[in-house]
Amino acid sequence: MTRIVKSGLIQCALPLHEGEGTVEQIKNAMFEKHLPLIDEAGKQGVQILCLQEIFNTPYFCPSQDVKWYATAEKIPEGETVETLREYAQKYQMVIIVPIYEEAMTGVYYNTAAVIDADGKYLGKYRKIHIPHVAGFWEKFFFKPGNLGYPTFETRYGTVGVYICYDRHFPEGARLLALNGAEIVYNPSATVAGLSQYLWKLEQPAHAVANGYFMGCINRVGVEHPWDIGTFYGTSYFVDPRGQFIAQASEKDDELLVAEFDLEMIREVRNTWQFFRDRRPETYENMVALLP
Repeated sequence: MTRIVKSGLIQCALPLHEGEGTVEQIKNAMFEKHLPLIDEAGKQGVQILCLQEIFNTPYFCPSQDVKWYATAEKIPEGETVETLREYAQKYQMVIIVPIYEEAMTGVYYNTAAVIDADGKYLGKYRKIHIPHVAGFWEKFFFKPGNLGYPTFETRYGTVGVYICYDRHFPEGARLLALNGAEIVYNPSATVAGLSQYLWKLEQPAHAVANGYFMGCINRVGVEHPWDIGTFYGTSYFVDPRGQFIAQASEKDDELLVAEFDLEMIREVRNTWQFFRDRRPETYENMVALLP
């Protein structure tokens, strides 16, 4: 028996930069740029689609400018999620929507909303691990997530979300597996340098260690005026053996589509008995308050 899923990832460069329009215009331009790619995914029969980290804005975290707070939206009541619920229903397509979330005035999260193929809002994941290093001043903008590591039973499979910097932490990746994830999506915004080496190392390792598929998304281009580096794209899918299924370019806007069989998870886990052989009773020190 097979369980074939067709999935898509969208990587996209910023069409308007700071100084070329208002915050609202920049956000609207990025949203509108995505719509033809979302339509194309629907026309190709994509069943599960994931967008990049805070997909409808710049990666504004180098700025430490409060004006970007205005781009945050309520979830699921905000306009972006409401609009994409209509697209999900139109194409019978699950859509994972990473946006800037306003929980209340002054409390903001880096969040991904999950919409099922009938347009129903299933829930959200809030980014847990928040970096605060040169050029990535995320703690200025995002409160650490407080919803744990949920998974979402969609029409086509059980999905989990891990956002960008989260990928450096294997603990959450394991918890997503224990919570039933068959596919984990990692929407990101990462630039050339050390992370480019890690980009193709860590996530295949998560896929192997946990016996699930991963869809990994990175934006493309340079975003002005911050110029913290080039977002190098290279979005990809990887299977539970750590093998690359499909990979996007480093520079271009792109819808990457791949088909894979979720039954491979059973085959791989029956071969590598990591879940049988794990010893959680020996891991207590991992959650102790150690330096």
